[in-house]
Amino acid sequence: MTEQPAPDFGTVAVLGGTGPQGRGLARRFATAGVRVVLGSRSAEKAVATAAELAEATGGDVTGAANADAAAAGDVVLVVVPWDGHRELLTELKPQLDGKIVVDCVNPLGFDKQGPFALKVEEGSATEQAAAILTDSRVVGAFHNVSAVLLDDPEVTSVDTDVLVLGDDDREATDLVQALAATIPGVRGVYGGRKRNAHQVEALTANLIAINRRYKAHAGVRVTDV
Repeated sequence: MTEQPAPDFGTVAVLGGTGPQGRGLARRFATAGVRVVLGSRSAEKAVATAAELAEATGGDVTGAANADAAAAGDVVLVVVPWDGHRELLTELKPQLDGKIVVDCVNPLGFDKQGPFALKVEEGSATEQAAAILTDSRVVGAFHNVSAVLLDDPEVTSVDTDVLVLGDDDREATDLVQALAATIPGVRGVYGGRKRNAHQVEALTANLIAINRRYKAHAGVRVTDV
């Protein structure tokens, strides 16, 4: 059997790449040999964080303001706080047209009872992204992965599955599944259409509650696949 060539991810941009989740994903991709550009509201902070990751991983990591990172990326991950999600994507729509955009955002609230899922007019963060980025190839993924495990260089295997959500663009969802699989211990598993993204995003609230109760970094595994 002929071995399939590794996918060409080009440059992976991580918007919000200086936050815990974005930084952790960037670390793992760079370690796997993927070219990464970190985006941030502060270009200076992005450059400094990228330099740290490049030194730590030996990978190709650069930093820029979010708009410049979006323009440079072939695949663009959105890993920003929910309260800035709509504004950022609306602003960056021209830079994101025609690209695979991976929305990783969880619309969550927190009160004295703990984390809970927020209601989103479009149904989910992924669907909101698709409604704004009408000329992009929007996929949802990386919602339920522990930022702590991702950004810990002592953790050699992040044992979890990543649910990847998309509609009829099989090429895009397959590429994002392959990107997830560059992280040791991780599988990318197709999780349905974008209309199913709400429950995947909301599940993060349950995982946070589990982590608090059991002092863990819980993830998700899909059986019999």
